[in-house]
Amino acid sequence: MPFTMATPAQRRLVETRHRGWVAPAAAQFSFGAYAPSAELAPFLDQFWITHWDLDEPFEQHLVSHPSVNLTITEEFSRVAGVIRGTFHCRMEGTGRVVGARFRPGGYRPFLEGPVSQLTGRFLPLHEDELSAEVLAADDEGAMAAIERFLLARGPRPDPVVDEVAALVRLVEEDVSVTRVDRLAELAGTSVRSLQRVFNDYVGIGPKWVIRRFRLHEVAARMNSSEPVDLAALAVQLGYADQAHLTRDFTSAIGTPPATYARTSA
Repeated sequence: MPFTMATPAQRRLVETRHRGWVAPAAAQFSFGAYAPSAELAPFLDQFWITHWDLDEPFEQHLVSHPSVNLTITEEFSRVAGVIRGTFHCRMEGTGRVVGARFRPGGYRPFLEGPVSQLTGRFLPLHEDELSAEVLAADDEGAMAAIERFLLARGPRPDPVVDEVAALVRLVEEDVSVTRVDRLAELAGTSVRSLQRVFNDYVGIGPKWVIRRFRLHEVAARMNSSEPVDLAALAVQLGYADQAHLTRDFTSAIGTPPATYARTSA
């Protein structure tokens, strides 16, 4: 029987997608994404909670999004910047992860410097009281505790966050945006200015963001039951050819697209 999780009664369940999760063991864990409060909506994209109940240990591979995450488990409490490559999360027995995923750019109001200082890093949270409160609470209580913690920092809405988040969302949803100069044109700015604001607010450049979402798209297509013409998909997503797509995908995911499709199935 699939493992299921009750939805916290006070939270709106937002769209749940496993993009970035490499071949998840879906039958033995549950993933729920929940909307933040109105006060934190300018900064947070969602809360996400994973529960698992495994017969044997499982190594979950993840391909990150262009976002900062705050995560609390029995094993660690940390803030993760944008991770350029893949990373792993080991799960065993029964457990839970409570996470807060910031909007692209949404962590900038909590810092005194550019978000790029966090890129590629997992930083311990060093907030023992918060961690203990989250671990002792049910899902709703855990999210409420993180919200109180963040709101106590007094973040102020920043219009640049909205602009950056909108551009990142455009890249994610419009697969025709395959070049940085095209994104800069749509943003009404220069390539250099776009690169500066992305490094300051997102933590990584727009070229990486475009490539990362294209890899998410390839993985989603290979994970579906529909046949995929990789050569045509490569052209659609802005790659020079199928070989270019395959190299990029293999470098990030660790396996070629065709092998990934067989493994996922």
